[in-house]
Amino acid sequence: MNYHSPVLLKESVDALNIKQDGVYVDVTFGGGGHSREILSRLGENGRLFAFDQDPDAWQNSIEDDRFVLIQENFRYIARFLKFHGVKKVDGVLADLGVSSHQFDAAERGFSIRFDGELDMRMDQKAVLSAKEVVNTYEEEALADVLYLYGELRNSRVLARTIVSARKDKKIETSFQLKEVLKRFLPKAKEHKILAQIFQALRIEVNQELEVLKEFLQQIPDLLTSEGRLSVISYHSLEDRLVKHFIRTGLFSGEPEKDFFGNVDVPLKKIGKLIIPNDQEIKENNRARSAKLRIATLNE
Repeated sequence: MNYHSPVLLKESVDALNIKQDGVYVDVTFGGGGHSREILSRLGENGRLFAFDQDPDAWQNSIEDDRFVLIQENFRYIARFLKFHGVKKVDGVLADLGVSSHQFDAAERGFSIRFDGELDMRMDQKAVLSAKEVVNTYEEEALADVLYLYGELRNSRVLARTIVSARKDKKIETSFQLKEVLKRFLPKAKEHKILAQIFQALRIEVNQELEVLKEFLQQIPDLLTSEGRLSVISYHSLEDRLVKHFIRTGLFSGEPEKDFFGNVDVPLKKIGKLIIPNDQEIKENNRARSAKLRIATLNE
């Protein structure tokens, strides 16, 4: 697929244990690869709902009476399913990565490879862009973004350098930002450090971790008794949230035990962590950091 090559396609859809007449949700539609695979396994009475807030993805919509594309952020999953008369579903799939198309479209500003405007908005109607973050955030707030979301230990000096540079000239493009920070980008580590900086800005612009938390909190009430959750994450911040929520029902800390030492946890994991094999990574380099976790209700 030109738009996006779906990662762990068979494994993530297998994880849903699809029933032919079931109701399923693909909350990250993108190029539609996962959705098409789900539809191929559904019978004529099955239904699939998909979410995507990016207008670029809507052109990939599927002509199928069993399919509905909801043009919204998946943080609103329960609200929009209810609007369509759906209260319970048999499976939810989330592929949390940025699509190949978003990385490859220079004007979207997601990629360190192109000199595009610092945008990074997945929802192009949103007000906050990476350019706004870089040029208007106070030094301390900018340092926090780089440290918390990019896991950059030198976040304070990076933020100070950005704030100093923008006094002379607004930082508007990817390459301008790279030039401002070039003394912190040794050749051997340039790509890795830039990827961390861009990841931090993207997560801030799109509230990615807050969106993920809101989404996960709705899952226990949405799934049927045998329903499945299938989540592919691409960096440790996302994966830690998913893993911890499946294990504890929380995003930090441990659940409280009752008088008998038992804990009430809404989900339970199914199987072990799944990662792409060497062949998939060879064919699709963006699969190299993918991790698939599967869960169902803990009843």
